[in-house]
Amino acid sequence: MKNCRGSTCIFCVLLLAMLAGGDEGAPKSKNKENCTYAVTIETTCTKEAETSNPVSLRFGDTKSTDILVKHLNSKHVRQVDPLWPTVLDDVPRKPFQACNVDEFQVTGPCVVSPICYLYLKLGGEDDWRPGFAQVRVLEGSHHSSEYFYFRRYLPRHVWHGSDICDREVTPFGIKHKRKVLTLKPYIGNVGSIKIQN
Repeated sequence: MKNCRGSTCIFCVLLLAMLAGGDEGAPKSKNKENCTYAVTIETTCTKEAETSNPVSLRFGDTKSTDILVKHLNSKHVRQVDPLWPTVLDDVPRKPFQACNVDEFQVTGPCVVSPICYLYLKLGGEDDWRPGFAQVRVLEGSHHSSEYFYFRRYLPRHVWHGSDICDREVTPFGIKHKRKVLTLKPYIGNVGSIKIQN
């Protein structure tokens, strides 16, 4: 009986040591890894809908994974056919031209829930009228976003988009909580995009 108490005591001490030791042997949490995102953006066919100005993108999930991509123009991968999502050709083209659907590829921290907000910001002095935007998570399609529709000229130098993260159905309709995007100091660089906490 006395020997059994000693074993229990040693087991408890070892268990406490493992818990206090941290996660050294445990796999890293999903949100600390990097994922690749395919961003698809349509520019409408209206007169003067295209832009050559820099466009920034911000998207994320309900678990505070906020991904900021400045100068999305530089991440352009290809132009795709809007009716059949295949590559039209591999010739580099200028993004955000009227009646085009462009695909961009960015790398950033992995989202841990479906992407539920997306904002675009137009720099410069041109007008630009995007049609829709969608973000696909290449490592886990179950976290990909729905389509976010714009269909209007974007205001310049202001974040503009949709947030469907915190919505609640009430007897009076759907209630949305307001998200306020503030400037945060940059804490690091992941690949070629800057991330924030």
